[in-house]
Amino acid sequence: MRACGLTPDNTPQLRTTDMFTSHEALLLGYEQALTRVDSTSGDWYATSGHFVWIGDRTRQPDHAHIEFARGIKNPIGMKCGPSTDPEELIKITDILNPENEEGRLTLICRFGADKAGEHLPALIRAVEREGKNVVWSCDPMHGNTIKATTGYKTRPFDLILQEVEAFFDIHRAEGTHPGGVHLEMTGKNVTECIGGAREVTETDLSDRYHTHCDPRLNADQALELAFLISDRLKRDRAEPAAERKSASGG
Repeated sequence: MRACGLTPDNTPQLRTTDMFTSHEALLLGYEQALTRVDSTSGDWYATSGHFVWIGDRTRQPDHAHIEFARGIKNPIGMKCGPSTDPEELIKITDILNPENEEGRLTLICRFGADKAGEHLPALIRAVEREGKNVVWSCDPMHGNTIKATTGYKTRPFDLILQEVEAFFDIHRAEGTHPGGVHLEMTGKNVTECIGGAREVTETDLSDRYHTHCDPRLNADQALELAFLISDRLKRDRAEPAAERKSASGG
């Protein structure tokens, strides 16, 4: 934070805000170098971030990323893509959370808008059947990456929103709780994802395409999506209340 010029002296909000950092634990040499033992408990913690996750391509049960993550006490996450098998998912949850501890494991779903309905219900049902404690989160970014006609890697805002809506719809249908949304965004006015109310077109992508890896929502797109999610949460809270009132004859 100091390297970014943000200190408690010039940014007083830092004194009243709890800040948490999170990233994919991809480079194990880096993670291992920053893993420390807690002298009071004997537990090991990854100090590179508060919450680290395993990627969809590195979640094999007998591979190194699972082995590393199961040995640290941090809350951890794991990406679940279209190739995630429900029975293998149960096996991995047993490895990563053998005590079935609440809050220990977050499953971050990244299917793509057109595949969420096909894959997510089966994973939810397997987890519910086995009584596993997990937090369900939605990553609507990675599964909706396309190549624009101009050659740029991009993500359509409409597909991002569509996957978020599908995530909420499916959990509502299954009677489970949608616990979070995982976005890639920046406060800068970049042109990396197409669409949104202040529309970025494919021809706009070259204007301010600054990412070195994945396309990010810009500030306007991120705020628009945040308000749309907020409206969805309000609707979901209001509808059960209306249903209860109707059932009671009120």
